[in-house]
Amino acid sequence: MRTRDDTPPSPRGLRIALMFALTAQRLSDYYEHGQWLTDAQGATLAADWLARSKNTLALAERRGISALSDQLARQIAGGLSREAGLFAAHEMTEALDPNYHSEFAQTILAECEQLLAGDPAS
Repeated sequence: MRTRDDTPPSPRGLRIALMFALTAQRLSDYYEHGQWLTDAQGATLAADWLARSKNTLALAERRGISALSDQLARQIAGGLSREAGLFAAHEMTEALDPNYHSEFAQTILAECEQLLAGDPAS
């Protein structure tokens, strides 16, 4: 969850990256295992990712981001075939590496930013 020049992300950037990563994980789990993560599972996964990068967010905020990522993942899955969904999840997962460029991932990242901007809790 670092930027390309390895500087720490801004608090806003951290939230956007976290939502993107959670959305990618949700899609991956859904297409590979046929199950959606719960918001609590997403919040726990978020805490694990944040801890690895020496960041923290309050539980309420992690749950809010988790819920938004669920909303976005289901919206994406609702418009894709299984094959396209698997590709989307893979593309997003690859895009977690800052050296990997993906137009699709950039579009989803912008959507994450929009959803977070419209969420009063974040």
